[in-house]
Amino acid sequence: MNTPSGTANSGAAGDIRRIEVALRDHGYAVHIGPGARRLLPSVVRDLGARRVVVVTALPDADLPDPGVPCHVVRARDGERDKTLATVEEYCRAFVRFGLTRSDAVVAVGGGTVTDTVGLAAALYHRGVPVIHVPTTLLAQVDASVGGKTAVNLPEGKNLVGTYWQPAAVLCDTDHLATLSPRDMLSGYGEIARCAFIGAGDLRGLPLHEQIAAGVALKAAVVARDERDQGLRHILNYGHTLGHAIERATDYAWRHGEAVAAGTVFAGRLAGALGRVDDRRVAEHQEIVAHFGLPTWLPSGVCAQTLVSLMRRDKKGLDTADGALTFVLDGPDGAELVHSVPESVVRSALAAMPTGPEPTAGARPDPA
Repeated sequence: MNTPSGTANSGAAGDIRRIEVALRDHGYAVHIGPGARRLLPSVVRDLGARRVVVVTALPDADLPDPGVPCHVVRARDGERDKTLATVEEYCRAFVRFGLTRSDAVVAVGGGTVTDTVGLAAALYHRGVPVIHVPTTLLAQVDASVGGKTAVNLPEGKNLVGTYWQPAAVLCDTDHLATLSPRDMLSGYGEIARCAFIGAGDLRGLPLHEQIAAGVALKAAVVARDERDQGLRHILNYGHTLGHAIERATDYAWRHGEAVAAGTVFAGRLAGALGRVDDRRVAEHQEIVAHFGLPTWLPSGVCAQTLVSLMRRDKKGLDTADGALTFVLDGPDGAELVHSVPESVVRSALAAMPTGPEPTAGARPDPA
């Protein structure tokens, strides 16, 4: 399935790229490049916000200046804090500050921060504007764009959430220099899977171009299907098994690492169903391996556990008949495939090697 690329052009601030997310009733820009966070005062001014609450996982010295009076709320990044309790904590901080619908919220951090703060902003006073300043590769290329906000339950990932589009997204690539190799590795997982959903092979491109390609693809898909009624399902490529791996390892595997293994599995499953040939199956393995990402399943986790977790995941359960559903490659590109036989799923799982928790030793250097 071919998808149009997003609208990308050079911004007014030097090397910063601007990609428009053009929705039916509203839209916003994603700014990508060094120093993008310095655009925050102009974004706040354009919103007409008098004050902001900045929810951040960064130290004070690294916070962007919003250009208006602000209150700083400390956040924690990581799946263990992606909970309803965290959302309540943020909302109560908004109350103490006296935040109104004429003000705004700024989320500064990784995917957990943008997800939880986005959900808090959607719920507080039934919706206040939120600006995302993603500081991790994973959040810049995927999590902060598209308006999905959600938190986890003990039963599964992202089971409680809503759609709340940001007013703007500022992807400052300078933040990436501060990340650990493992955090960078996780972000590459979302970049690798883009090759199979319309972005093409991004290997060899500078990192900022890889981010822009991923964002442009997502912007184009979201513009056509904001609320997951059809086309947007392709963005879940590799995520059904990926979420199961995260849960099965108690989040010892990072999101992008698990999605990478899920992408390899998706290629194998598509091959087993006769949707793609052996060359295309091998391409899944080669692209994921190029980024230093895991092409194996976690050792010590049985197939039954993974299948059970995939059944609980909102991306994997076919509510019509209880069968498993996957986004899989095929003659017309990636598409949602219903009622995949469990026996084929188990065989594809059994064909994958197992191994330890990933490390970041083989990742490419940022460019």
